Amino acid sequence: MKALREEYPNPQFQRKNWQSLNGKWDFGFKKAEAGFKFSDDAALAQKLFKKGKYTHKINVPFCLESRLSGIGYTGFVNLAWYRKRVKIKKTEGRVFLRIGAADYLTTVLVNGAPAGRHKGGYTSFSFEITELVKEGENEIFVLCEDNVRNPLQCRGKQSERLKSHGCDYTRTTGIWQSVYIEYVPKNYIKSFKIYPDITDCSVTVSAELVGKAKLSLKAFFDSKEVGGIEVPKCSGTKLVTLKLSEKQLWEVGNGRLYDLELKFGSDCVKSYFGLRQLRLDGMKFLINEKSVFQRLVLDQGFYPDGIYTAPSDEAMVKDIELSMKLGFNGARLHQKVFEPRFLYHCDRLGYIVWGEYANWGIDYSSPSSVPVFLKEWGEAVERDFNHPAIVGWCPFNETWDYHGRRQCDELLGTVYDYTKAVDRTRPCIDTSGNFHVRTDIYDVHDYSFDVNFFKKNYQRLVDENYLYEHVLTYHPGRQAYGGQPTFVSEYGGIKWQGDSSVKSWGYGDDVKTEKEFADRYCGLTEVLIGNKKMFGFCYTQLYDIEQEQNGLLTYQREPKFSEETYDRIIKTNRKRAAIE
Repeated sequence: MKALREEYPNPQFQRKNWQSLNGKWDFGFKKAEAGFKFSDDAALAQKLFKKGKYTHKINVPFCLESRLSGIGYTGFVNLAWYRKRVKIKKTEGRVFLRIGAADYLTTVLVNGAPAGRHKGGYTSFSFEITELVKEGENEIFVLCEDNVRNPLQCRGKQSERLKSHGCDYTRTTGIWQSVYIEYVPKNYIKSFKIYPDITDCSVTVSAELVGKAKLSLKAFFDSKEVGGIEVPKCSGTKLVTLKLSEKQLWEVGNGRLYDLELKFGSDCVKSYFGLRQLRLDGMKFLINEKSVFQRLVLDQGFYPDGIYTAPSDEAMVKDIELSMKLGFNGARLHQKVFEPRFLYHCDRLGYIVWGEYANWGIDYSSPSSVPVFLKEWGEAVERDFNHPAIVGWCPFNETWDYHGRRQCDELLGTVYDYTKAVDRTRPCIDTSGNFHVRTDIYDVHDYSFDVNFFKKNYQRLVDENYLYEHVLTYHPGRQAYGGQPTFVSEYGGIKWQGDSSVKSWGYGDDVKTEKEFADRYCGLTEVLIGNKKMFGFCYTQLYDIEQEQNGLLTYQREPKFSEETYDRIIKTNRKRAAIE
């Protein structure tokens, strides 16, 4: 079984001394049972460590449901356990085990001893295992517990039914991002936040340090040093500012990145940043003081062979490049927290994205969801704060009533307040589409297909400052437009059968010819581009996913239409917007 995904998992926080654990692991799993409950501590993991049967070999970091895992089992699974024997070299420093993501409750044992537990299926975590490892061979055990029907668990677009349906798809159980060991000095850099300043041509770094040592930072552009600073013995949280001798602005379509080197004692971390500033100005969305019309497409981050996990680094790059070739300048990264390497490629290519979370599945009508969601969302915001490509946060998507109960407004309001407290540099949409509680941007989802009807409704925004909102028509009093900047963050989704072997799902079954498809796509999109108070759009979606056959490409990222149709789509997407 060939190991895949051997590149360093997080280019924005990279150390030289690391060891990939991707590849073949011993593996066992247990099918779902009625009445399943999550374990309270490491006792279950220790029991399976001693007596659990390993019936398979699995290719990490691919989930057991995927073909690339070597298993491909797609039924419900509550328990999945992994074992790998690893040679580790003991040093005077520290040893960390890092996992990009594992769904959902993860318990790690090292040589039979508890190393730590993490709850949440979408965010990265790590445990220091210095005192648990020995020189030579060590045994690492990972237990993942999962239940997509748990009302206090975010599942995103993973199907809660046995099979995929509508806009829900194959589940992901267990490890689905890279696993690796990192060797770190005793005094080390724990984390840092980067604050670029385009006016002052500088960058401020807030570094969280463990221990006491000299701190030095250097910035480079095209391998040339353009700034540096040294701070004598320091510890704790340190705020330092580097003046830059060259101003190279990060722009849409041109992700000019500075390299950043941080040294703390013997610890050395390689990173990067973009000189980029965001601001809302009336109805405009400004990037570096320039009004930028966001030509976005919905990207859900699914792959035919890897499900949640891209088969290769090249596959992630391909998705971004395909989108840009179609005339889009960014994406909503929908109902999922994408891998750091995907975000790195967005950063370097100048591809703007919205950071979102996989909120579907959690009971957003219950106050009990507040601590659960806030913890997981907080980890996502902290991890991805430094990416210049992320131009906004959107923790929730379409918070429809949960089994007949209205959303808990306090949940959405608390998460919005937290997001703004942690990050004042970006706008936050509380919940995309509905039902807004507190939001910097008022976005709507609109799958209307009559172009004239579509235009008439959004023209009222220009003429009367009235935003047509179909949700309010059927749910009066649930949300109200307050004059915020606006965009239609989901529209289209025009059904076009790409795979005749599945029963397809999508919007607008009445489209029968490519011309009808292109007329509808271009007509709807031109309405939004031509609206003087609309700062962007997001078309549903880039590619088909399983039975949802409304992508501009097939699930395999192959063309669905003729060159003539694509030419019309591209020309429409690239038209100059009225707000620009």
